Amino acid sequence: MAGIHITDIESAINWWRDQFPSDDGISLCNEVKSLAEVYALMVYYRESECDEATMPQAARQAWLNWYETTPDTPCIAICSTSQGDNICKGCGRTFDEVQLWPEMSPAEKRATWRRITLENTAWRFNRYAERAREGVTAAATEPPPPPMPASSDKPAS
Repeated sequence: MAGIHITDIESAINWWRDQFPSDDGISLCNEVKSLAEVYALMVYYRESECDEATMPQAARQAWLNWYETTPDTPCIAICSTSQGDNICKGCGRTFDEVQLWPEMSPAEKRATWRRITLENTAWRFNRYAERAREGVTAAATEPPPPPMPASSDKPAS
């Protein structure tokens, strides 16, 4: 199984803190406690990834619940692997990652997301960034066209 990067643990902790804010600034919800324990051990041992398979069950479940709130696929519907490219120009995934995506574990998918985000070369991050924005279509971001002028279709006299 793949490793879960420390930045994903941080993101999950912050997401849970937003879901269940502390009333007193000290107490934490159970999900944050379980993830914070994993995070603390990673920092102490200077590890950048934790093993998905050996992660404590409560922490793994809290991480998976956070994971379900993230976009599943980086696809922006411009797949150049179907044209023979080894790396998709649209999303940045390799041909194998595109083909095996439905079979990949959540940690494997997040590792791919991390790689393509750090590389920042795929069109989803520049040329077609509007396609990658969740819930926003390209048409909604463009100003409406100006009104059409009234036509003067009067017959010639």
